[in-house]
Amino acid sequence: MRSSLLTGFAALVLFLGGFNPAVAQIVPPPAATDTLNKYENPDGVSVPGRTKWYKSKLFRATIIPAALIGYGAWTASGGGFYTDQDARYDVRKQFPNYRTRVDDFLLVVPYLELGAVALAGVESRNDRINTLLIILKGEAIMLGSTFLVKYVTRRERPDGSDRLSFPSGHTAQAFLAASIVHTEFRDKSRWYGVGSYAVAGSVAAFRMINDKHWQSDVVAGAGFGILSAHLAYLSHRNRWGRKPIGRGIGMAPAYFSNGASGLTLTWRAK
Repeated sequence: MRSSLLTGFAALVLFLGGFNPAVAQIVPPPAATDTLNKYENPDGVSVPGRTKWYKSKLFRATIIPAALIGYGAWTASGGGFYTDQDARYDVRKQFPNYRTRVDDFLLVVPYLELGAVALAGVESRNDRINTLLIILKGEAIMLGSTFLVKYVTRRERPDGSDRLSFPSGHTAQAFLAASIVHTEFRDKSRWYGVGSYAVAGSVAAFRMINDKHWQSDVVAGAGFGILSAHLAYLSHRNRWGRKPIGRGIGMAPAYFSNGASGLTLTWRAK
């Protein structure tokens, strides 16, 4: 019994002698996780600040059409170095008695280009269904905005036919279609957009030649058309899904043994 007590006492002395509080390591408590923005930043790791406003998609999508609409409004109110009256005088001098209805048909040519290129097999940015939805959305924005401004401003046309001059609806329609063509096929070739914008510019020119619109009307109309297309794309999130719909449909010329010719419609399942 005595020896066991001595053995236990010796073990306790050795244990206490080997323990040095001066060198004991103190484990710090774990750092608190940043939970102030836990939903935006689940890991609690600091992230860079938001994108500058002038680099945002909304700013880049609206700066050019806003400049066109602003210039048109400024010129319509009598501002600018080249006034509406100056522009009309020069146009009437070059085309004194020229009248045409070609502008009534040219405004849909960019949409015809869109359909023809798609049927030829060139893949657009979006599939057929989503492109159609973007067109419908852009048309609704363009028609609502232009006719609202027309009835608010009540500006008389150069030929005096009515008071629905500002902005030009024909020009807005043409530039809306041209902007959609440019956006859908710009990754394939820039010339699709160049062609469609050239047609839209021709519509604007013919509206002035026909004495239906002032210079400021067509400039603002171009802005409204481009803005409508950009807003349609910004607000679209492919709600019909990510799978391509209708991209397997194509059309090509066909020639038969009896000498007849025609078109063949093909469909590839994907």
